Amino acid sequence: MAAKAVLDPGKQIIKILTETQKTIVTAESCTGGMIAAALTDIPGASAAVYGGYVTYANAAKSRMIHVQARLIRDYGAVSNQVARAMADGARNTARADFAVAVTGIAGPDGGSDKKPVGLVYVAVSSELATVVIEHKFGDLGRDEVRKASVKAALDLVLQVLTSDRD
Repeated sequence: MAAKAVLDPGKQIIKILTETQKTIVTAESCTGGMIAAALTDIPGASAAVYGGYVTYANAAKSRMIHVQARLIRDYGAVSNQVARAMADGARNTARADFAVAVTGIAGPDGGSDKKPVGLVYVAVSSELATVVIEHKFGDLGRDEVRKASVKAALDLVLQVLTSDRD
């Protein structure tokens, strides 16, 4: 007997947001727009996806979504604090209901002992709370770290959306 097909996270996200008439915005660093692309690949996404910010440079994080330069200086662009500020800043700037943000080190360069390649922070902001999860994917190669980051981001968005419905 075949298992029941499960919608992929992106389709579930769009379905839930459309049904509830809510919107989402993305704020991406290491994924460079891949999360927004994954969501907008889904037919009907225009009802739920407000848009996205690719804030690759630190200055872009500050100028576009109002991440305080002090946070970047004190904690580094790849940190829980900056991921949280990216998600909150994107949601507030766009006036969207939800925001998902990702900042990390995809490699092959940029890692250190303290912050190795594959370290990624994913944050989801809503009016209720902002959740940040740290991932240590390891040095899988740039493409695989980025793909893993997109999957982690979509999974966290889905967790937040389904927990809000309970």
